[in-house]
Amino acid sequence: MPNLEEVMKMYITVQTVITAAAFLGAVVALIGGLFAVYQWYQRQAKQDVDIKALKEEMCLLTYGVLACLKGLQELDCNGPVTEAVTKIEKHINQEAHK
Repeated sequence: MPNLEEVMKMYITVQTVITAAAFLGAVVALIGGLFAVYQWYQRQAKQDVDIKALKEEMCLLTYGVLACLKGLQELDCNGPVTEAVTKIEKHINQEAHK
């Protein structure tokens, strides 16, 4: 019968070190993958906010250009001005119904 001292001894073999390193590598890879997915999600959320801000800015610019063109129309500038006003109004109407 082995005595208590022999049972308490623990030997670290090369195989134990390799197994521990493989486990640690797998854990680090898993955490790294999860962190990469989290960062991607954060970038997508920031891009959504940025796109919304850009759309609002483009809307204001479009209305400003439309106002300028209508002002030119009131000064009897026709031709390309009328065509541009028509196209912008059509575009705004189409975007409103999406």
